[in-house]
Amino acid sequence: MSLKNLKDVTYYDLNNEINIPVDNQIPLNKDHEALAAFLEQNVKPNTMKFASLQDRFDYLIQNDYIDEASIKKYSLAFLEKLYKFLKAQDFHFRSFMAAYKFYAQYALKTNDNSYYLENFIDRVAMNATYFAEGDEQLALDIADEIIHQRYQPATPSFLNAGRKHRGELVSCFLIQATDDMNAIGRTINSALQLSKLGGGVGINLSNLREAGAPIKGIEGAASGVVPVMKLLEDSFSYANQLGQRQGAGVVYLNVFHPDIIAFLSAKKENADEKIRVKTLSLGVVVPDKFYELARQDQDMYLFSPYSVEKYYGKPFSYVDITAEYDNMVANPAITKTKLKARDLENELSKLQQESGYPYIVNVDTANRDNPIYGKIVMSNLCSEIMQVQTPSQIDDKQEYTELGTDISCNLGSTNIVNMMNTPNFGHSVETMVRALTFVTDHSNINVVPSIQNGNSLAHTIGLGAMGLHGYLAKNHMYYGNQDSLDFTSVYFMLLNYWTLKASNKIARERQTTFHNFEKSKYADGSYFDKYTSQDWGPKTKKAQDLFAGITIPSREDWQALKEAVMKDGLYHQNRMAVAPTGSISYINDATASLQPIVNRVEERQEKKIGKIYFPAPYLDNSTLKYYQSAYDIDMRKVVDIYAAAQQHVDQGMSMTFFMRSTIPEGLYEWKDGRTNKMTTRDLNILRNYAYNKGIKSIYYIRTFTDNDGEVGVNQCESCSI
Repeated sequence: MSLKNLKDVTYYDLNNEINIPVDNQIPLNKDHEALAAFLEQNVKPNTMKFASLQDRFDYLIQNDYIDEASIKKYSLAFLEKLYKFLKAQDFHFRSFMAAYKFYAQYALKTNDNSYYLENFIDRVAMNATYFAEGDEQLALDIADEIIHQRYQPATPSFLNAGRKHRGELVSCFLIQATDDMNAIGRTINSALQLSKLGGGVGINLSNLREAGAPIKGIEGAASGVVPVMKLLEDSFSYANQLGQRQGAGVVYLNVFHPDIIAFLSAKKENADEKIRVKTLSLGVVVPDKFYELARQDQDMYLFSPYSVEKYYGKPFSYVDITAEYDNMVANPAITKTKLKARDLENELSKLQQESGYPYIVNVDTANRDNPIYGKIVMSNLCSEIMQVQTPSQIDDKQEYTELGTDISCNLGSTNIVNMMNTPNFGHSVETMVRALTFVTDHSNINVVPSIQNGNSLAHTIGLGAMGLHGYLAKNHMYYGNQDSLDFTSVYFMLLNYWTLKASNKIARERQTTFHNFEKSKYADGSYFDKYTSQDWGPKTKKAQDLFAGITIPSREDWQALKEAVMKDGLYHQNRMAVAPTGSISYINDATASLQPIVNRVEERQEKKIGKIYFPAPYLDNSTLKYYQSAYDIDMRKVVDIYAAAQQHVDQGMSMTFFMRSTIPEGLYEWKDGRTNKMTTRDLNILRNYAYNKGIKSIYYIRTFTDNDGEVGVNQCESCSI
């Protein structure tokens, strides 16, 4: 950044003093001093001043900084009213990191980077007016949610809203290849185009025939998935978003694919450079049958996608392997190879220890809980998106003869701490759903027609949450105890109920439902059975106290909602997903997503600046003991938290495991009588525990070594919201 007056950087020094204990205490006051110094020394002198709101908008429009058509939907009188309201809320950043992140990454600046052109209130106003599309009351409502930090749009939405020269409002996409060269070529081109837009891309390779499979009857001709992985990695490196950062992608492969060992080996540090993938992320799609075979210590068969598609008449991903496994084993028309299931299970854990990969998608779990007609076959770069897809058909001209449906991720997040203080939980959620509806309605990804088609048919959104550990600590609850599980379940039940109410209301207003609604479990009412058959309100005294004053839907409320949905439908095919939250957590002074913190004072390395320290929100003597590090928490408690939320979330959740290479004595009781070094068995047990608790996916495995700190993975920036 070339902003003026950067020679005096005492705010960095003040912030860094947080890491120097005073009388064995964390000097949290230094962060407040750093914040004040940053605003005084950096922001105040480098912010362009305007005589009036009219002058400001005239300047921004005349110099092509903001979208004139969007802002002209409102009168000056209304804009002045909106600003008067926003200023009256008396917003203040609560940490140096929050202010620094906002001004470094989100605030509009002059083209030469000399001046800031907006503060937080200005960015909120631009988001509110842009997403409301001329609806004055909705603009006020959206502004109310964002300024009180109950709602935070995802980074691409928050950053680009209202700008004249903007990027896309979404930055996460899912596509798949079918088993022919035209589809592979189109997939690579799509990855290039999406990466150019700044998108993180998930790609399903499970349908591709394995290495050695026949091509046009010639045995041993196919090269398999690894060369395609290399092409994709090079594509992401090439389309590097104007040199700003590398493109980012993940490839998914079914665990029953014959190339699975080669797929995993490509990520190993000692892999031959000809096959090694360094920056491409890996994910494995795991059906129930794999867990069964590993549990029983049996052999497992890997099936040729070429012969499976030839026999079943549909791509490999769309065959239910768990249901068809025995038939496929007995079928001589299907080519297969054999290995020990536990050997493959150990290979997964070895690679997770070494690199943090692969992600795991429990695909049968996802489909069992899926209320939508169709099949989920993969996930995204952060493993929280679970939506149905249909394959496309591509001809020799690289044109679509059959246009399938792929996925864009339209995301936003609630801030749990502040949402629990909202004056009207239902109204807040409806406002958020309407803001996200604008994003899905206005996402224009024509460069990949299958994504555009999928988005236009499904109107999907993904409302999530952040700040859970901060809320638990603030209210003196340990992460993973019964009170925290009860709270988490009720919170996400409320999000589910009110997003359904909002989607139903929008469907009724527009007389429009998502594609194939009539084939969904919403349409026949079966989705609602679990809510009408039992009470989902808080059970523990602590949770009951926390939800006092917040309306908890009764069985009768759920029954009424069921009848309304069956009558008028839902506008959104999918409504909820919990993504990892990166920069927006700092701006909101919130702990990330639903994860436990790693350190009470986080150390973050910022480019061109050095280290910045971020104290956990609400950290003081009373909350200190409730802020246990993720590395010192039994990961089964993390699974339990996510499982409590997952039962109400229609899509998935980004859940990371935090493991120490040397495990503290007593942390896991299964360690009794064994070495305290983390083993593949530890990860095998945790993956199976997560599967049995109904977890749909596992994101990274982060490993802390005694000498080197965290190793093995990089934060997913493209897809973090």
